[in-house]
Amino acid sequence: MLRIVLFLVLIALAGAGAAWVADQPGNVVLTWGGWRASPSIPVFVLCLGIFAVLIVFLWSILTMIGRMPGRVRRRRHEKRQARGRHAITHGLLAIGHGDTALARRHAEAARRHAPNDPLALLLHAQSAQLDGNRDEAQRAFRAMAEREDTRLLGLRGLFIEAQRADDAVGAVMIAEEAIKLSPSSTWASHAVLGFRCARGDWSGALAILDSNLSAGLIDKQAYRRQRGVLLTARALELETMDRDVARESVMEAVKLAPTLVPAAVLAAKFESEAHQVRRAMKLVEAAWLANPHPDLADAYAHVKLGDAARQRLQRVETLAAKTPADKAGHVEGQLAIARAAIDASEFARAREVLSPYVNDPTQRVALLMAELERAEHGDSGRARAWTLRAVRARHDPVWTADGYVSDRWRPVSPVTGRLDAFQWQTPVASLPSDKGTTIESSAFEEAMLAAPPPKRVTVANEAPGESVVIAQASTPASAPAAQDNAPPVAKEEPAVAPAEPVKPAPEAAESSPVAETPVFRTRADLGKPAQAPIQTVIPIVRAPDDPGIDDEGPSDEFTEQIGTPKAQAGGWRGFWSRWGA
Repeated sequence: MLRIVLFLVLIALAGAGAAWVADQPGNVVLTWGGWRASPSIPVFVLCLGIFAVLIVFLWSILTMIGRMPGRVRRRRHEKRQARGRHAITHGLLAIGHGDTALARRHAEAARRHAPNDPLALLLHAQSAQLDGNRDEAQRAFRAMAEREDTRLLGLRGLFIEAQRADDAVGAVMIAEEAIKLSPSSTWASHAVLGFRCARGDWSGALAILDSNLSAGLIDKQAYRRQRGVLLTARALELETMDRDVARESVMEAVKLAPTLVPAAVLAAKFESEAHQVRRAMKLVEAAWLANPHPDLADAYAHVKLGDAARQRLQRVETLAAKTPADKAGHVEGQLAIARAAIDASEFARAREVLSPYVNDPTQRVALLMAELERAEHGDSGRARAWTLRAVRARHDPVWTADGYVSDRWRPVSPVTGRLDAFQWQTPVASLPSDKGTTIESSAFEEAMLAAPPPKRVTVANEAPGESVVIAQASTPASAPAAQDNAPPVAKEEPAVAPAEPVKPAPEAAESSPVAETPVFRTRADLGKPAQAPIQTVIPIVRAPDDPGIDDEGPSDEFTEQIGTPKAQAGGWRGFWSRWGA
């Protein structure tokens, strides 16, 4: 509405001006050499306006002619850019669905039409990677790294290519260069952190971790946990070289991550050596409630130097009582009690603790039972049977990271380089399945475990505390069955009776042992050999003297005359083959 009013006002002003000029009297005299003109004022104003319009029109034509080459160049450049963008777009789509040839063709078109476009360089590098041409990909990434706007992207590509070529030194140099340009680069910070941890540069890793926190790449909780892991790794490395720095590091680590098992164990060791028993016990208890571990139980048992084995057993029982029976880590407390009970010669207590687990034992349970049989009864046979059973028993929890099983805790996974990757858990490969029982006991193991242990009796002339193992008297074994090829047995004369009667051996309280298996068996006992199963497919085997059959088959004169079956085909294929194509 306002524009319409303004337009009407301008029209009114123009009309008023024209009327005023038309009302003006007089003439305008123009003299140029011999030429003289005297138009009226309205005519003169009209001619002056026409002349001004002509001058403007002429100037516009001259300007358009002067700008024509620039416009043509700009239009051609815009067309090239449009073609380049089209090639880049469809090339990236071709890379997305894995069409190598199409991606290469669009990359060449993008390089031809838009050589300075960053996306054209990226398309060229990724198409070379998809095609497997690593040298061309490296050249493209180097060109990107030399530009200011694509430097980080080029360094990222060079880093990936260095990793594919197993060039660890080149990869870490590229990552460090990238982190100098952009400290908030996630891939560069993670790569440098992993490389420094792999080299054991814990101070450098801590500096990178602080930089990640400042850049907002990790949250506060993850930072505390990872810093505790790095400090624990440094303390374990310096435990025997610089104990002051190791103690300072592990004390800070246990404050940041109180549930970290190796940190709690090492901190309790340092506190125990400083005679801070209560503080050491609190550190172990805090970690035990979160993650029961045998190292924690061992540290808790030896937290007070110089204690007897029975005192260590009582301390371990106190620690195990803190874990409820319905918790997964309850078994760790029971195994720790059994370990301490064997050391304290409390064999009944050890058997009582291990009795719920002997039917389906793990490796540690079986080994503890073997040690218990050897320590209590000196029975090497039963100990060997339990040891053999441990070979096929289920695995106990171990330090595992990315499928890698380690006998000790490590701060970094050797597979992926991930920090704080190791967890105390059962390996996946040893978990029970529905295919069958995990433990397959043999007849030897069953016989050895079913036999009663030998009695330990004390001889009068032996010193107190020493005992002699006497095997139980077994019933006389039945005579072996007669063999048809055995030599005749000579008749034995009756033995002379001894002067003094021999006292019979006391009867065993346990059940009598199983009768011995005869060394030889009669032929009737020997089973017939199982008949070999008939194969489903009987292979055709050629005899040595068989001349065989000609693989080429008999010659056919008709075939030789008219050609091969391909030549016999009808249509243009047969015509073309008969002409020698």
